[in-house]
Amino acid sequence: MLYELLSPYAGDLNLFSFITFRVALALTTALILTMIFGHPMIVWLRKKQGKGQPIRSDGPESHQSKKGTPTMGGFLILFGIAAGTLLWADLRNQYVWIVFTVTLAFGAVGFIDDYQKVTKKGTAGLSGKIRLLMEFVIAGAAVYWITQYAPYAADEAVARAAAAGLTIDRPEVGFEHSLAVPFFKDVLFDLTIYGFIAFGAFIITGAGNAVNFTDGLDGLAIGPVMIAGATFGFIAYACGTPRFAEYLLLTPTPGTAELAVVAGSLVGGGLGFLWYNVPPAKIFMGDTGSLALGGGLGTMAVCVKHELVLGIVGGLFVLEALSVMIQVIYFKLTGKRFFKMAPIHHHFEKSGWSEPTVVIRFWIIAFLLALAGLATLKLR
Repeated sequence: MLYELLSPYAGDLNLFSFITFRVALALTTALILTMIFGHPMIVWLRKKQGKGQPIRSDGPESHQSKKGTPTMGGFLILFGIAAGTLLWADLRNQYVWIVFTVTLAFGAVGFIDDYQKVTKKGTAGLSGKIRLLMEFVIAGAAVYWITQYAPYAADEAVARAAAAGLTIDRPEVGFEHSLAVPFFKDVLFDLTIYGFIAFGAFIITGAGNAVNFTDGLDGLAIGPVMIAGATFGFIAYACGTPRFAEYLLLTPTPGTAELAVVAGSLVGGGLGFLWYNVPPAKIFMGDTGSLALGGGLGTMAVCVKHELVLGIVGGLFVLEALSVMIQVIYFKLTGKRFFKMAPIHHHFEKSGWSEPTVVIRFWIIAFLLALAGLATLKLR
């Protein structure tokens, strides 16, 4: 919005044409607004929700003191993402709208789940099967949108480069529904459009639910989400910028550089939310936030063809999701628990780690995994 309005008046410097400059503006905008509106939103949610988010009776004893803390804090993060994106991103770019739409849609699914938990005053919300079905439909539609827009974005990028007297290679035909493999240059597996839609929908839905499993301690989920968001912001910028993609031997995804602005908004909104979510948290993000953020990250990974790298960068989320699956399968087979409690962050709490210890150590793991994911950009 402001990008289109101010670009003609930016002068010779033309600052607004630089994505990096708008990333900084988006991050700052999201951060300031979430910090300003954070407290009023917490007060309003506390009045509306009464007893706040229900606390599991079988959880760590220290969690019982959190009763009354309002949930649905994801609204605050989404507000920051919306402000930063709509003000500073190039809204003519459909990749921006794809990621933004999935983020909001997954947030809406999470809101329904949170609303049912709060109104029913229990930990059971929306039916798991219904929630997964809604997520798969949203994700599948988004992946189809990506496959339709990617060739158009590539042709547009080639035309813009030609107008500027430059020459860039257009991705090969069919790249829009192909899977790129980390560590290998120009290795693409054509999944066909239907196979890619199914695969992409699985990635987006899996990412949303993996972040949801991680959201169980004050500040635990938002830290790794910001780390992953910043990482994929850089990847999107690299893959969407021809000279960087060529230097790093990446599969170019023309048009995706603009997603760095969305990622900047995510980081800014996350920082503003973290101000109120540090122990002891004044607000929980709830499924409204965790599903939205995970879905947004998954969609970004599909757009830039780094779906497999998401498994490395978001390895902490994968670990959390696997711990739940292992716990369920092991209990059904043996009648016993593999972990003291799942997801795995609760296992460490039950083992004697304090909540801040679990959170900070998991942040460290997330940071190291992000570095490992970035290493795949050059190790080819």
